[in-house]
Amino acid sequence: MEVRPVVDPTDLATARRIFDTVWPGEGTQVQQNLLTALIHAGGYCAAVYKGGEPVGAALAVIGRHLDDGWQVHLHSHMAAVLESHRNRHIGTALKLHQRMWALERGIETISWTFDPLVRRNAVLNILKLGVDVKGYEIDFYGQMPDAINVGDPTDRVFAWWHLSSAKVADAVAGRLLPLDAAMLIEAGRDIRVVEIPQDIVELRGVDPEAARRWRLCLRETLTTALAEGYCIIGVELAGNYVLYRERV
Repeated sequence: MEVRPVVDPTDLATARRIFDTVWPGEGTQVQQNLLTALIHAGGYCAAVYKGGEPVGAALAVIGRHLDDGWQVHLHSHMAAVLESHRNRHIGTALKLHQRMWALERGIETISWTFDPLVRRNAVLNILKLGVDVKGYEIDFYGQMPDAINVGDPTDRVFAWWHLSSAKVADAVAGRLLPLDAAMLIEAGRDIRVVEIPQDIVELRGVDPEAARRWRLCLRETLTTALAEGYCIIGVELAGNYVLYRERV
């Protein structure tokens, strides 16, 4: 497996093709002139190859955000892996390449959004990468026309990846483990477990109404919990969220 930066028109076309394959719909996910401008302005774009064939790509832009004290960070906008190559650690390889790229440029933080209903993304982000999860934005992107998101509110939470932290070092070394919520409760911690579906993407295809109920239920549960002072501190072995609040 090889991850390399996108630098020429052929690579640009490859990255765009991957984005449009993963998120099919009308038009393209990103015009080539815009992609060229983002890279020229200092942004990040890379593709991952396996056996010489492109199987994934990622795009990120330089940003600033109040939650990060207006420090420069890298905002990872898109990360895509072809369906035929998922669950093969390709997404992790892309993120680790992104981390190396950022650190080489003196950037200590990468942020991105993810759908809190997608269990595999929650496990990757929280357990394998060691991100901090903050906030909950209802319908953050508005209606999106691609085949994955069409008709579903684009609720998102924010991942903040503090690249040089001890937690991230433990995560990328495989030392960050699922949490035992029952043990934490027994130890007197104020813990809540929030369940998410096994595979919301599959559920959307077979039962859109059930998927919508999951969306509204998780929205209510997480926004209420965050307003009450809870924060997401990890995931259980099953992949559900574990939330914690300091006792008052």
